[in-house]
Amino acid sequence: MLSSPHHTLAIPSPPPPQLQIGFDGGWRKPSYKAGTNGLTLSTIKSGRTESERERRRRPRFDSESNLPSLSTLYPLRERMERETMPKSGFRVEQDPAFQSGGVRKNLDDDGRAKRTGTVVTGSAHIITAVIGSGVLSLAWAIAQLGWAAGPAVLMAFSFITYFTSTLLADSYRSPDPVTGTRNYTYMDVVRAHLGGRKVQLCGLAQYGNLVGITIGYTITASISMVAVKRSNCFHRNGHHAKCLTSNYPFMIIFACIQIVLSQIPNFHKLSWLSIVAAVMSFAYSSIGVGLSIAKVAGGGDHVRTTLTGTTVGVDVSGSEKVWRVFQAVGDIAFAYAYSTVLVEIQDTLKSSPPENEVMKRASLVGIMTTTLFYVLCGCVGYAAFGNTAPGNFLTGFGFYEPFWLIDFANVCIAVHLICAYQVFCQPIFGFVENWCSKRWPNNTVITREIPVDIPGYGVYHINIFRLVSRTAYVIVTAVVAMIFPFFNDFLGLLGAASFWPLTVYFPVEMYIARSKMRKFSFTWTWLKILSWACLVVSLIATAGAVQGLIQDLKTYKPFETQ
Repeated sequence: MLSSPHHTLAIPSPPPPQLQIGFDGGWRKPSYKAGTNGLTLSTIKSGRTESERERRRRPRFDSESNLPSLSTLYPLRERMERETMPKSGFRVEQDPAFQSGGVRKNLDDDGRAKRTGTVVTGSAHIITAVIGSGVLSLAWAIAQLGWAAGPAVLMAFSFITYFTSTLLADSYRSPDPVTGTRNYTYMDVVRAHLGGRKVQLCGLAQYGNLVGITIGYTITASISMVAVKRSNCFHRNGHHAKCLTSNYPFMIIFACIQIVLSQIPNFHKLSWLSIVAAVMSFAYSSIGVGLSIAKVAGGGDHVRTTLTGTTVGVDVSGSEKVWRVFQAVGDIAFAYAYSTVLVEIQDTLKSSPPENEVMKRASLVGIMTTTLFYVLCGCVGYAAFGNTAPGNFLTGFGFYEPFWLIDFANVCIAVHLICAYQVFCQPIFGFVENWCSKRWPNNTVITREIPVDIPGYGVYHINIFRLVSRTAYVIVTAVVAMIFPFFNDFLGLLGAASFWPLTVYFPVEMYIARSKMRKFSFTWTWLKILSWACLVVSLIATAGAVQGLIQDLKTYKPFETQ
């Protein structure tokens, strides 16, 4: 603070350099005294007097306002800092980025590294998270529901997912959606708006679902890899050959790839993976639609489709019809689930324009794109296969020829799932590592970064804890996938368990809390009706998935080729 007889002026502080200071001795605090002739700098050290040279370096005062000239304030502050640091007491290292003037432009509004995400990268992340293994089961799901209910359920879930994603996007910053404080994870968002036990419930639902998805992707990727080998076998030996192939070697291959990719430091470095995955999604979805259209146009074997789907007494029994409808609803719910990583995706977007507006546009592009492919894959697939549609119409060998195209489609599926695995596991890694670094801040195994020069890449910082913990996680999920390789029912269980709490309940409750909505008002009432209706859907889908798993467990033998 600068003082004159008539005015007081606060010194505007320049951005401080990033300093690493080792404390070896005592610290002498500066004190500032205002005098009639200007500013006098003194220190705790006794006996120090101001030299004539120092007097000449005082700030110059404007003759009319008696205020110091602003041109002298910043140099004066720097001199104060230099003079009050004993040379023998501190080791000072200045960040090279600051010396080059790059600190301010490389930092965000909260001091973290500047984000670079756009609508394109956000949409790519969403498409990677949404279009995945779920699209492969949609023909089977439509077959259980029929022409009347199937497309209607698809459209309903797409609308609900987009609507609640806009509510969640506005909750990223609090209390104001544009200028408020950033919340970096879904749990942080719930903590800022709701608090209490709901934070723990959110964490349990989110991270439990993410773990389940990574296990499911390990299973699905191995099925696609096996399908390539079986397709070649069928081509050589005929369509009625057994061509039995074990999934387990391919699960191990998938896990080895993930151990390497898991060393990507954080979610912000995944943009290129998501773009690759999105391209793969378009490729295999288009191949599936194209093959289905060719099958419908080519005639051949007559397939039976109905308004209500599979027929009781012809295709299934009455109880089987009920359970399969429940499972189909779960499959469709899972096909749209990306709220588990929405906040993490939004945290990669640039702060200008506002993140919530960019995220809404990215969500619209992502949901419209995936809905188009879902309707095409589900409806055209049902038209091609009818009520006997396989659970996975690319790996379930609804198609055998051209075998090379089937192989290419399954390779695209495997590449997509390899990339998508990282989108879903990076939030888990971030949560564990942040918690451990706060719990044991002085443990060098957790905090130390070892720089390694990699030819063609540059310097990569290896963290021992990150290397060991992420490798262990990949191994554990692969082992669980080997023990539990059920595709359709596992898919439905994941969708049912996560859809209501993460996609509907928390976004709706946070919107109500943020807007201070009056109870029993019109908007409050219909939001509650939406939430409770989705809860019922989740419960019946969970029941269907559990029943399917029970049936599979009756005939399944672990670690045996099926």
